[in-house]
Amino acid sequence: MEGTTLAPIAQCPDCKRLNEVLSRVGDRWSVLIVASLSQYGVLRFNELKRNLGISQRMLSLTLRELERDGLVSRTYHPTIPPKVEYALTPLGESFREPVKALAMWGLENLETIDAARATYDAAAEKLPKSA
Repeated sequence: MEGTTLAPIAQCPDCKRLNEVLSRVGDRWSVLIVASLSQYGVLRFNELKRNLGISQRMLSLTLRELERDGLVSRTYHPTIPPKVEYALTPLGESFREPVKALAMWGLENLETIDAARATYDAAAEKLPKSA
């Protein structure tokens, strides 16, 4: 990649695959799960669910994809009731710094984003409504 323009496919045969990677690592819930596991280490399913306020279905789907991509490990303990724990893999650990940078950027720019939204919303209210 040069700047923000992708190189021609002949020069970058994996550039198309980059979309699927970015869709996973840039997903809201993936980022929040990685951030939680970074902060707390090993967490059980229900701990993640409680911490994030995510639906059971969305958490299950996201964890499965993160496990498939090698970012999260799943450990099943055959106890009664069964216990399943999640942790970052070494690849997931390598994703900690980019997630931290995104989170810090978001926190540092919350007020600016709120102001931009307010300006946009105020201007949108003045536009004529279309049918």
